[in-house]
Amino acid sequence: MRAVGLALALLLAGQADAQVPRQAPDPALKLAQQALAAGDYVKAYREYERHGADSPLAQFTLGLFEREGWGRPANPVAACAWFDKAAAANVPAAQQFVGDCFAQGIGRAVDGQAAVQWYRKAGASGIYAALCSAGELYLSGRIVDKNVQEGLALCTAAAQAESPPAMLRLADLYRAGTQVPQDLKLARYWYEQAAQRHNHEAQFRLGVMLSEGDGGPADVTQARFWLEHAAAEGYAPAYLPTAVLYANAPVDPHTGALTPNDLAKVYMWNRAAKGVTTNPLQLADIARIDGMVLAVMPAQWQPDLDRKVADHLAKFPPAQSH
Repeated sequence: MRAVGLALALLLAGQADAQVPRQAPDPALKLAQQALAAGDYVKAYREYERHGADSPLAQFTLGLFEREGWGRPANPVAACAWFDKAAAANVPAAQQFVGDCFAQGIGRAVDGQAAVQWYRKAGASGIYAALCSAGELYLSGRIVDKNVQEGLALCTAAAQAESPPAMLRLADLYRAGTQVPQDLKLARYWYEQAAQRHNHEAQFRLGVMLSEGDGGPADVTQARFWLEHAAAEGYAPAYLPTAVLYANAPVDPHTGALTPNDLAKVYMWNRAAKGVTTNPLQLADIARIDGMVLAVMPAQWQPDLDRKVADHLAKFPPAQSH
């Protein structure tokens, strides 16, 4: 089902963003789509290949098979060949991928101008993040002439067109201050825009900026909200910071200790962090927090909280958490 979602989302995203009516499903591809939904990659590939000469959707999906390695070794050159066909038939996501093929020199010579041209076509078709891909080529100056003003304008246009990946990238650019002048206020603004549109990395970075007072006043309550939001959706880097913020929550004035809810949250997010990291420094912090929590947390809580942590990690395995 993940493969189906990726294929259809990438194919139709530009049309949806551009408010153009979606194409009706191709009845000829019904068997292929059913096989793909069932995870039968061999049958699905065979069925898509039968229609690869004349169906842009089949061409695009065959490109995804080769690019992602669904049921076969990944073959970037073959993927780009299929994307070429689908892009020529005006499949928006294929146009973006062809831009990647030219930018990376996959199955062809590196050609920055061709990459920019395809990224712009994808952007005009509604894949707005592709505009920022073009912008990054101008910002780096690696395969096209460097033009910081044009690069920043393209990424800004993509972000203003409601592309969360472009919002995230624009925020990263302003936060780092290496390719464009640093502006932490704008970085925080664009992280917030992307966070509100469910980008988990942006939620994490916004939470960190809010906790540290970067780009504006510190707001620990909002920082915890965004970090826990990302953590709850399986974004593993947010686990330990969320535990730390709960550990530093205001104490109950009647007991002088953390509230039961906050104490449980410290334990759970700290244990979740332990389940996904191999970083020695993080593991040392996790062990220290764990020791403090276990010293005050009622022992009878532990089995239920451990079950909740296990359920969360099963839902979001480490390989899918980033």
